[in-house]
Amino acid sequence: MMDMGYGFFGGFDVVFIVMFLIVIGIFAVNILRGIGTWNQNNHSPRLTVPALVTAKRMDVSHFQHANAGDTTGAHGYHTSTATSYYTTFQVDSGDRMELAMDGAAYGMLAEGDEGLLTFQGSRYISFERS
Repeated sequence: MMDMGYGFFGGFDVVFIVMFLIVIGIFAVNILRGIGTWNQNNHSPRLTVPALVTAKRMDVSHFQHANAGDTTGAHGYHTSTATSYYTTFQVDSGDRMELAMDGAAYGMLAEGDEGLLTFQGSRYISFERS
């Protein structure tokens, strides 16, 4: 056999390790961002201000998973979805903010609703129509 001079780590091994470290790094950065946002929200004052619902949107993500490792045929996969709900509020100063919320709160709001918005940082708390 011919020795390519790569030693213990061949070309594929190096690429695999680098890609693995990049993926782990991305996960770590996302976790740290989430903790930072959570901490910032907890240290923000809880405010209640007059607001107008100006827009609503949903973000639907689709995921495909192999069934018990079976990747053969059409029945080898199942699909799941996750929906995120967002509402944009305009406050008296004219500033707008988009807040994430659960589906139940999202369903109770309509564009054009006016009332009192309660939020803490970027965390939606409630909205009471006037």
